[in-house]
Amino acid sequence: MAANKKINKLFIALIAGTLLGCASGGIPISTNTKYPIEVLYENQPLERPYSEIGLVEISNEDSLTARQTKDKRMMYRGNDAKTKELLTARLVMKAQKIGADAIINVRYKYYTSVKSEGYMLSGLAVRYRGE
Repeated sequence: MAANKKINKLFIALIAGTLLGCASGGIPISTNTKYPIEVLYENQPLERPYSEIGLVEISNEDSLTARQTKDKRMMYRGNDAKTKELLTARLVMKAQKIGADAIINVRYKYYTSVKSEGYMLSGLAVRYRGE
């Protein structure tokens, strides 16, 4: 009986961890990549004065492929770390086009359903003041 309780607790923890990982995109965005402008993710403060330019965002939604729906364990879904870095580079280019010196509060969201998956990457484009 005690073994069953331990297995149930482990199963619940595994499911909760999987769901939390899916909600945040699972694989984190790398913070080691150097971009032409500063990129600060959620909870990373910008230590200099700035003016807000506006929200920049990229998103996409696609139908799931046969490979993604073949296995009910949701294998082969989402973007890997390298793809997230490329998406961040696209967001940086979009911010640069509107004159940003940095993007702050960058957030990545991934979602999936029975037939499709998608992502949204967004952040606030800012320009430094006093320089």
